Amino acid sequence: MKEAKGIINVKSLKEQVYEYLRQQFQQHRLQPGAVINMEATSKKLGISKTPLRDALIQLEMEGFVTISPRRGIFVNELPLAEIREFYQVIGALESSALQAAFSRLGESGIRKMDQLNRQMQKVIDHDDFDLFYQKNLLFHDIFIELSGNKTLIRIIGNLKKRLYDFPQQRQWIKEWEESSIREHQEIVDFLAAGDAQSAALFLRDVHWSFAVQEKFIRKYYASAQA
Repeated sequence: MKEAKGIINVKSLKEQVYEYLRQQFQQHRLQPGAVINMEATSKKLGISKTPLRDALIQLEMEGFVTISPRRGIFVNELPLAEIREFYQVIGALESSALQAAFSRLGESGIRKMDQLNRQMQKVIDHDDFDLFYQKNLLFHDIFIELSGNKTLIRIIGNLKKRLYDFPQQRQWIKEWEESSIREHQEIVDFLAAGDAQSAALFLRDVHWSFAVQEKFIRKYYASAQA
């Protein structure tokens, strides 16, 4: 792949191809159900099929594509049934992470979460969804990273990429984001009161509950099939 002059790219060729394909998903150039032509893609990028194949294998492991030896390589749909499963798994894992991280959070960690949530409200007021999305991830990452569980961190990261990065929506639902901020505040308040169990249960049973969030999920993932 061609690189801009004067920029040293330390990523492997496989990583560069992986990022290229992710961008194609995010920019809606590769739609769900589309077929990825290895021959055409490798020629377009000016690379051999090996790094492309390696990148596609990683994307298949993450659920983005399906590789069928006889039929080809297909971009996966994101059906509501799968979204429901993701919410259940993420809720359980984040709840566990929060309880494991509580003793390490301390006042400074809880204060950082509170500050990020307040910043999210300011971002909402300026209708900057991209920045809201970044700060939302940071809010959760504070306690997820402090859990110290690398497997948990990896699984949550992969599931969130599947939920948020592809198919990346061009719309956003302000009512949902405002509701999310209120829920974050509930979590922060429980933590500040020293009640990690209630915070973890609220995170699992409200914030990551498919049933609670379903009306917003159906709007946001309008193209998802039941």
